[in-house]
Amino acid sequence: MIMMKRRTNLIVLMLICSMLACCKTEPKSNANVHEEAVQETGGVAPNHKLIEEKPADITVPEGMVWVPGAAFKQGAVGLDKMAMGHEKPAIEVLVDGFFMDVTEVTNKEFAQFVKETGYITVAERGIDWNELKKQVPEGTPKPHDSILRPGSLTFKKTKSPVANLYDFSQWWQWSIGANWKHPNGPESSIEGKEDYPVVQVAYKDAMAYCKWAGRRLPTEAEWELASRAGKFGSIYQWGNDSGQLVKSANTWEGNFPNENTKLDGFELRAPVKSYPPNAYGIYDMAGNVWEWTSDWYNSGYYKEYTNRGKVILNPTGALEPFTPNNPLAREKVIKGGSFLCSASYCASYRISARMGSSMDSALEHTGFRTVATVKMLQ
Repeated sequence: MIMMKRRTNLIVLMLICSMLACCKTEPKSNANVHEEAVQETGGVAPNHKLIEEKPADITVPEGMVWVPGAAFKQGAVGLDKMAMGHEKPAIEVLVDGFFMDVTEVTNKEFAQFVKETGYITVAERGIDWNELKKQVPEGTPKPHDSILRPGSLTFKKTKSPVANLYDFSQWWQWSIGANWKHPNGPESSIEGKEDYPVVQVAYKDAMAYCKWAGRRLPTEAEWELASRAGKFGSIYQWGNDSGQLVKSANTWEGNFPNENTKLDGFELRAPVKSYPPNAYGIYDMAGNVWEWTSDWYNSGYYKEYTNRGKVILNPTGALEPFTPNNPLAREKVIKGGSFLCSASYCASYRISARMGSSMDSALEHTGFRTVATVKMLQ
């Protein structure tokens, strides 16, 4: 048990390292990258006319599709027996129509962004111990210089079944040199994988890409509206039949985290468009890689707004972040699950599934896609 705690603490420390990698070494050209503010109404504006259909005078941007506006219940549906407490009770929302990327941002697209801007991702930046030690318990010894180097967390299969699925240190490892160009570690490469979703991108990295592309990240409500694609009472984007999972999404088949039968054709990430799109023509809204949204993660968000008894217009999530097991955390909501999700572990390929992720965390199963509103294109 002592060794397990030490192992977990080391991984947590290394995760903090990646979170603070931008300290003092962040390129000046990126210093003014800020999140675009999206204001929440807190209720239904009396004179607001919901934007359902695409305005005739606006052309659909390349690589995107129109998501019709709708009134719906955001969160867990009644049939979902695997829904967790932070997904319910569902809340009544109204969301205006918008454009969304057909796929996650790919390695090819992200590479073009880096080529044009010279952007350096969080996982690639140097680590300053003087800054890092301010964020860890007083007295924490300085790790060896060989460890305090740019890198990120990568997945590793275990050799045998694990009894405690809460101890993530059993399948995550700190890999020096892991970044978007080397997503599985320094020896890995994205060469020949231009059509795979880019990963090892922190929230800051995704925001920088959005600024360059003239886009923004979706809100959780927008993401869920797009994923449902008109199936407002369904657990999954294809309906309620879990038996369709293997041919509908890239997830973990077998015993997590030691055995993946690869019935869906892949063990790790898959190229975009490897599985059927949803009814709106959007790919990979279930499995493959988690996707960043702009909302703060707050475990009590749904309960809070249900108690207010209001229909929310274009909600942008909680006003403040809150993670029960780490009250100091400042996390954003990620959606969609990944290739690591299985029924025995997280089942986050469900539409309402959500998780919080630290804004400066970069992981090999997390990517993003962008959206554009009518106002942004006018």
